[in-house]
Amino acid sequence: MNQIIIFIILMLSATFALITSIILCISLLIKKRKEKALTKTVSRLKRSSIVLCGLMVIMFGFSIFSQLIGKTPPILNDQGDVLKGSIAELKKIELNGRKEWINIRGENKENPVLLFLAGGPGGSQMAAVRHDLKELEKHFVVVNWDQPGSGKSYYAATKNSLIVEDYIDDGLALTEYLCDRFKEEKIYIVGESWGSALGVFLAADTPNRYHAVIGTGQMIDFLKTEIMDYDKGMEIAKKKDDVDKIAKLTTNGRPPYYGSDVTWKSSEYLSYLSNYMKKNTEIQNNGYNTLRDIFSPEYGIIDKINFFRGIVTTFNHVYPQLYDIDLRVDYPKLEVPVYFLLGRHDINAPTSLVEEYADILNAPHKKIVWFEHSGHSPWINESDKFVDELLKVKGSIY
Repeated sequence: MNQIIIFIILMLSATFALITSIILCISLLIKKRKEKALTKTVSRLKRSSIVLCGLMVIMFGFSIFSQLIGKTPPILNDQGDVLKGSIAELKKIELNGRKEWINIRGENKENPVLLFLAGGPGGSQMAAVRHDLKELEKHFVVVNWDQPGSGKSYYAATKNSLIVEDYIDDGLALTEYLCDRFKEEKIYIVGESWGSALGVFLAADTPNRYHAVIGTGQMIDFLKTEIMDYDKGMEIAKKKDDVDKIAKLTTNGRPPYYGSDVTWKSSEYLSYLSNYMKKNTEIQNNGYNTLRDIFSPEYGIIDKINFFRGIVTTFNHVYPQLYDIDLRVDYPKLEVPVYFLLGRHDINAPTSLVEEYADILNAPHKKIVWFEHSGHSPWINESDKFVDELLKVKGSIY
């Protein structure tokens, strides 16, 4: 019996020892696998981090490289060679301490200078003008300016510090630069939307530097325009029974808008009106070719991002400053010839306000030219006619 008990105890002890050994072995195996897995995980994380950092360095380097190699295409002759006497420059200059970019293009650098003022504030139209108004390069030295807070000049000034006077001061400084560089006493101004008002501001300040001011998508009374646009958007939405748009416009209320969401509130009706005009079969070639423009060689990767940032952030800060400007009251007299090139179907910048302004404006010469197949952008909708009208202006002065 004692032997049996001793045998049972020995067997139980052996079994316990075996089970303990197995458990210990399994634990060690699991631990090793965990350590190995952990090691692998750490190794993978290290490799991923290295790869990520490498990609970030590559992307950063590529972004900087894309900025450095930004250029405007040369002007070529029929044989594919650079046209003799032509100019094609993408250049950074300093205006009142702010570093801003201009694009200069022309088949003959001896031709008169034409400064194109983009819409916005915050818009960049360097590539758009080069594509859509290419014919102008045969007759003018065409200069396109990325104003502070837009496109390539996005970082020229802190957005919250920009005021309307900065645009006027920089525009006048740019005018002096162009007159001096090209040995011209005067230049032409073509302003689009917001740029059309800026052109008037410049001409009123220094009329002896401008042959003529040509406005298209002409802005007159900024607050009145926003209210009329809002009402037009609501009218269209009600006719279409667009419940969602009616609700959004009602929630936002009528302009003026202030604060951090000016751009988004304004876009509720401005984009609505733009889409409405796009569907108007009377308007030819309507709309910007945005993808073509932002992927043009003038813009590096950072510029492409700032192309959109300017439209949003700069517009949001500067536009409310324009609410109290009415050309009919503030600029009833100009000492330069003034031309308004208007789209018959423009519902973004009400043409009735332009007609009122033209009636009261005291200027050496003033004229409204109607574009029967255009909306807010005759220079895009009917670019051939637009060029022809500018040549008529040039012919009447030269």
